Amino acid sequence: MQEKTIYTGLYSCLDQVFIIWGLITAAIFLTAQFLPISWTTQAIAWSILTLAGTLAMMILTHFWVKQRQLYWILYTWVILMVSGLILTDCGVFLGWGWLLIHLSHLWLGLCSIGYIITGVGLNSRALLLVGLAHLLGIVILPYVMAWQFLATAVIMAFSLLLLAETQWDYS
Repeated sequence: MQEKTIYTGLYSCLDQVFIIWGLITAAIFLTAQFLPISWTTQAIAWSILTLAGTLAMMILTHFWVKQRQLYWILYTWVILMVSGLILTDCGVFLGWGWLLIHLSHLWLGLCSIGYIITGVGLNSRALLLVGLAHLLGIVILPYVMAWQFLATAVIMAFSLLLLAETQWDYS
């Protein structure tokens, strides 16, 4: 439209990371919502997948992070993902029921923190809005408790895929 490219099908390293995490979060939360797989089995599988996603994120963004001297943003996300993973696994393997009923809150909150910190660090309104959308997701969870994993999957995966498919602002 007026010589503007809407869609190219080319994905930057950041776009690729968003797509990978979008697929991972969709798989994790949709499985939790719809498939009768034990919490233990899911915790093991999703721990491996989350660590693989974190490693992929580190590899794919290494050059970009190095060029822009933004290691602290990458480390922030690694800390958030590993912390969430440890808390989730403690909830499952140590029987922390109070945490298990708030897994969606936990992950939406961790991602919100990550997006807001990244948004401030990159001076990106788009990432700040995604962070606020995740906070709003936490607010609506009590109204959809039977469907909390589905709601979390939609919020997280949609945000990630939207970021991968659109141009967003950063400095």
